[in-house]
Amino acid sequence: MGFVKIYLAYLKNNLFMRLLLLFSLITIITIISFSFFMYHSMSQAAINRELDVQKKAMMNVNNYLGQKYDSAQAILFGLYRDSSLAAGVSFMLQHPFQEYVQHSLEQNNLGGNSTWNDGLEYFKNHVEDDEDIRNVMLYSVEQQVLYVLSHNRPMRMITTDAAHSYIPEVMALDSKSVSLPNIWVREAADQWDNHLYAVRSPINDRQTLKNIGQQLVYFSSDSIWKVLSPEQKDLKGTILVLSSEGGVLFDSSDRYYGQLYPNMDEVNAMYERSDMNKTNYVSKLTQAKGDFIVVGLMPKEELSASSWRIGSTIFSISAVCIFFAILLPSLVVLNVAKRTNLIIRFTRKVKQGDLTARIQDIREDELGQISRSFNEMIDELNQYIDRVYKADIKQKHTELTALQARVNPHFLYNTLEVIRMRAISQGAHDVGDMIYSLSALFRSFVQQKKLYTLKDELEACRLYLELFQIRYKDKFTYAIEWDRKLAPIRIMKMSLQPIIENYIVHGLRSESTDNELHIRVNQMEEFLHVQVIDNGNGITEDRLKEIEQFLQAEESEEESFGLRSINQRLKLLYGSKYGVELRSTPGHGTTIDVWLPVDGGKEDYDV
Repeated sequence: MGFVKIYLAYLKNNLFMRLLLLFSLITIITIISFSFFMYHSMSQAAINRELDVQKKAMMNVNNYLGQKYDSAQAILFGLYRDSSLAAGVSFMLQHPFQEYVQHSLEQNNLGGNSTWNDGLEYFKNHVEDDEDIRNVMLYSVEQQVLYVLSHNRPMRMITTDAAHSYIPEVMALDSKSVSLPNIWVREAADQWDNHLYAVRSPINDRQTLKNIGQQLVYFSSDSIWKVLSPEQKDLKGTILVLSSEGGVLFDSSDRYYGQLYPNMDEVNAMYERSDMNKTNYVSKLTQAKGDFIVVGLMPKEELSASSWRIGSTIFSISAVCIFFAILLPSLVVLNVAKRTNLIIRFTRKVKQGDLTARIQDIREDELGQISRSFNEMIDELNQYIDRVYKADIKQKHTELTALQARVNPHFLYNTLEVIRMRAISQGAHDVGDMIYSLSALFRSFVQQKKLYTLKDELEACRLYLELFQIRYKDKFTYAIEWDRKLAPIRIMKMSLQPIIENYIVHGLRSESTDNELHIRVNQMEEFLHVQVIDNGNGITEDRLKEIEQFLQAEESEEESFGLRSINQRLKLLYGSKYGVELRSTPGHGTTIDVWLPVDGGKEDYDV
């Protein structure tokens, strides 16, 4: 219900508000859609970037551990390459340590190879040369003795016989090359650092290839941070190094050291990248050399935080864009609406009759042009009304001046008819004819016809001339020449009769017997040309100029029943190209040209 009220109050009859609302909706939907697309694309790109950083770090860890595995194997390869050194180590692992020492002294006394008894020193040197190595252990299968070499500590020899230790069983059963340090070996070697991983390698006799022992190299897991340091600033999530059975060899979060990873089954089941428990992105790299796995865990909540920062930035920018995208067009639309409402308000003023209203808008755009056109239309309307109004006044004034006896026309007709019948009964037939012509002439003046034609005006002129022809008998003649096809043309009432009256009053020579008046009517293109030609007294040149000036005057104290009335009414009704023109020669007569419209003005006939 509230929405309906808002629609009826602000939208139903308000085009600009509907356009603004539509534009706003389109703008908001477009910007939000584009922002969502950008957010999705940039968030996915950020996630991929974070995962790529982690994947790069994992590859560095994987390569580093591969190198450490190779370095542990290289210790034995170096041993095997030196036959004397290999023989000494083989003798040490297959005989009691006292016999090894005694045999070494005998070899030296006999001048044998000096490297024969340098086996332990060889391994000790590798421990000292590689700072990542914490311990190197040599286990003798036959003697069940563990030799432990450490940094800055003397060599320790630990008896691990089956009666007192589980180490022989551990050494016999464990075949993994990379794993967590065994708890029994830790206890025997007194090595309890959890941040260690072990690389196990079998030792074989160089001559017989018989397995005579094992080499255990303990590497520090903390040394892996060296390869992570370049990416540590941008690295997110956790990187784990797991043995094949799930032991945590390295944990960047320091949560699972020395334990079995709880989700090892899911790690073994995945290929390279997947979701784990819907909370983490998990990446996996498998190292075939040492049989260990590098796993990367990226919590989705941590990535969501980055996405949220990106989203906040994008949607903040979108909100600003929406604000300005709506504000600026709104200002333009409201300005246009204001100017449009101004035009509507002025049109209503004109509708109520205020023709002085004008719109003040000087801009050159479409609304400015409409405003100027409106002002021009009102100006033309005022001119038109003024022209028609003045013509109406002239017409009424002419009719009142000419027909003051119109107060009671029926009484006048009846009286004239009584006089005419009386004259005929007394034998004065000419008097009767004059009274009849006068009565018909008055009737034509008084009669109100909707359509007044050329035929009507010429008939009035004929009756008027007939009246004076009876009066002057043989002294005056007249002729009317016109084409009967022009009879239905509408013309202004009393547009010719006052000209004839002027001739009778001013031009007729009562002492002469050859007074003549000719009326000629012709059509010339869009003009109806009427000529009234007489052979009367004529007009002097000075008087003719005065009459021409008098014709152009709008107001005059002189009587208006004459040429000026006709000329002004024609120009007011039909335009400046219509009107009355005079030509006269003193003593020879006068010619008056009347220019009328052929269409009779159509809308402006008989004002």
